[in-house]
Amino acid sequence: MEIYLAILVFAISSTVTPGPNNIMIMTSGLNFGVKRSMPHLLGICLGFPLMVVAVGLGFSAVFEKFPIVHEIIKVLGVTYLLYLAWLVASSAPTSMEGDQKSNPLTFMQAALFQWVNPKAWVMATGAIAAYTSQDTTMLLQVMVISLSFFVVSFPCVGVWLIFGSGLKRFLKEAKYQRVFNISMALLLVVSVLPVLNELRITYLA
Repeated sequence: MEIYLAILVFAISSTVTPGPNNIMIMTSGLNFGVKRSMPHLLGICLGFPLMVVAVGLGFSAVFEKFPIVHEIIKVLGVTYLLYLAWLVASSAPTSMEGDQKSNPLTFMQAALFQWVNPKAWVMATGAIAAYTSQDTTMLLQVMVISLSFFVVSFPCVGVWLIFGSGLKRFLKEAKYQRVFNISMALLLVVSVLPVLNELRITYLA
C-alpha cells in the first residue's frame, strides 16, 4: 500500500506541474475552448500511460543497447518543441475567438507528442526506475504505474485546460492575447533548456 501511495503522489506531482503538455493544453483551452480541445486532452491522458507501458516493457532495454536511439529522440523532441513554441508565439490573436483556419492538436498528434516530450521521458523512465523491482512481476508493476498516471492525468491536466479556457474573458484584447501566446512560447523554450544544456555538454563541450 505504501508503494501504491508513493506512485500516486509521484504521478500527481509530476503530472500537475508545468511542462510542455500542460502549457500546450492551457494554450489550446484559451485558443479553442474546452470542447474543441478534448481530443488533445484525451491524447495526453491516454498517450502517456501507453508510453509508460512501452518504456517499462521494452524501450529501456533498447536504449541500454543502442544509446544513440535515445539521443536521436531527444534531439527530435527538442527541435519539435522549439517549432511548437514558434507556432504558439506567432499565432494570430483571432484564433482565440474560434478561427476555423486554426485547429487544436488531434488525439493522435497529442498521443504521439509524448514520444518527443522531454518531460514525458523523464517522468516515464523515472517512475519505472524508482517504483519497480526484481522481486515482483515486471508487467504487473508497470501496469500499476501506468494505471496511476491514467487516473490522475484527467484532473491534473484537465485543470490546465479549464484554466486556459477561463482566461478568455480576461484576454479579449488582441495585445493581451499576443502577450499570452508569447509568454507560453517562452515557457515551452524554458522547459527544454535543461535538455539543450545536456546536449551542449555532451556534444559541444
